[in-house]
Amino acid sequence: MKTPACVWRISPELIAALDERFGDPVDAYVNGSQTWLIENGPDEITIEWRLHPVANYERPPNTETHAVFRHAADGRLEPATLWDGLEAFPAYDDEAASVDPKTLAAATAAALDREPDATGKVDHDVIGDEWERTTGGISVVDRLLAQLTAAPPRAESV
Repeated sequence: MKTPACVWRISPELIAALDERFGDPVDAYVNGSQTWLIENGPDEITIEWRLHPVANYERPPNTETHAVFRHAADGRLEPATLWDGLEAFPAYDDEAASVDPKTLAAATAAALDREPDATGKVDHDVIGDEWERTTGGISVVDRLLAQLTAAPPRAESV
């Protein structure tokens, strides 16, 4: 199943917008992902906002998993060394089927006050399988953008 999604490339301004509008993530993972679950989608559906880690992510030394976003938001860590970008998509499959990507783009742009770099439908299963096969050796954001824009992904070392 393809899921409607919006993607933003990483920048310090994106991290500042996330911090200002959403605060700290509701969850942080050892693989580098940071997530927010917020009812700010079309018709108040829950959107999963997920920062995707860079390929071969390594947690910064002396930084706890749940402190990584705060350190980046406070300027102590460079966001581009941690994440490739942000993805927003309906958190629950039953809601995803009814959401048009353009409607999702409008709602997420309003919530974040930033237009996404790409919008459309993505196959998370294909990307997830490749990410697992390479043990995190790919950029999920590059794969998302490749599906959304038909651009070839960057070559990466695995």
